[in-house]
Amino acid sequence: MKFITEAFETNWVSPVGPNLNAFEEELSKYNRIGHCAALSSGTAAIHLALIVLGVKAGDDVICSTFTFSASCNPIVYVGATPVFVDSEAETWNMDPTLLEEAILDRRAKTGKNPSAIILVHLYGMPAKVEAILAVANRHGIPVIEDAAEALGSTYKERRLGTFGDLGIYSFNGNKIITTSGGGALVSENETWIQKAKFLATQARDAAPHYQHSEIGYNYRLSNICAGIGRGQLRVLDERIKQRRANYTFYKEALGLSAGLRFIEEGPDSFSNRWLTTVLVDPGQTKGVTREDLRLGLLDHNIESRPLWKPMHLQPIFSGAPAYASGVAEKLFETGLCLPSSSNLSSDDLHAVSECIISLLKGKK
Repeated sequence: MKFITEAFETNWVSPVGPNLNAFEEELSKYNRIGHCAALSSGTAAIHLALIVLGVKAGDDVICSTFTFSASCNPIVYVGATPVFVDSEAETWNMDPTLLEEAILDRRAKTGKNPSAIILVHLYGMPAKVEAILAVANRHGIPVIEDAAEALGSTYKERRLGTFGDLGIYSFNGNKIITTSGGGALVSENETWIQKAKFLATQARDAAPHYQHSEIGYNYRLSNICAGIGRGQLRVLDERIKQRRANYTFYKEALGLSAGLRFIEEGPDSFSNRWLTTVLVDPGQTKGVTREDLRLGLLDHNIESRPLWKPMHLQPIFSGAPAYASGVAEKLFETGLCLPSSSNLSSDDLHAVSECIISLLKGKK
């Protein structure tokens, strides 16, 4: 409230001002990366990342298939073709082996490499970063790191979003911290970030009048929302602690139940546990399915959701090239996102777990 009040008292209520500059500096410092542009959404950040990399109509852009549509919609914004790559079973993120297969096959079919790779860190879990980057570097393809769900997560003690050529974050209302709506683009390349800021403010040329030589966008975060972000950054580590505590509770309460499986961190990975997820194996739960649990929880006014439906199965992307192994599809069929808000009480957590245990026992 202090930062918001200052914005109103000083009349900085537009997409420019002290909070905006400070939020970018503080976000850069937290993530230990050189440059940041605070924007209206994570989707806008991906869109601008593609533009500053020079992706154009007719190009291929590889993207994780197991993600939310905001990861790949900007590919279509620039007229490029999304090429979807399936997950590996350990982290549920992009499979490095399938990634290389996709690159080689698309090059054989189109005569050129894909122009970019969008790597998603799903539900805050770090992908196999080194293996993905090794493939990308071998073929000279830039990586956009979609860490929309993974702010504060690390791989080998380095923040996610800082490994790729460009990284993006989201501060939508459902993320681990929020600016009510917003996002950010980060990079060590100052030229790219300055270009993104220029494009995000309608690409207005340096002139005393309104002059435009390029198409721009209204993508800048407001000074007021940036004030919210500054306050939220101060409690980010506490929010991560709370989300991880949710996971620990569910794992201890439900982990020994036959047919339920939780995703584990790798030895070099630290997840913010944005959402706690569980896989349901009907073969071990006496026929109780993911959907049985979801509907049963809903009967008790407890909201849960299936995992993301893979992009290559979405009607809008049905004709897009896809390199699928069936992993993401199986995860979608059997996976459930449990209530994971930072403000869940002990009573809330007990209510969810007890309801699931009753449903597994065949009780309504």
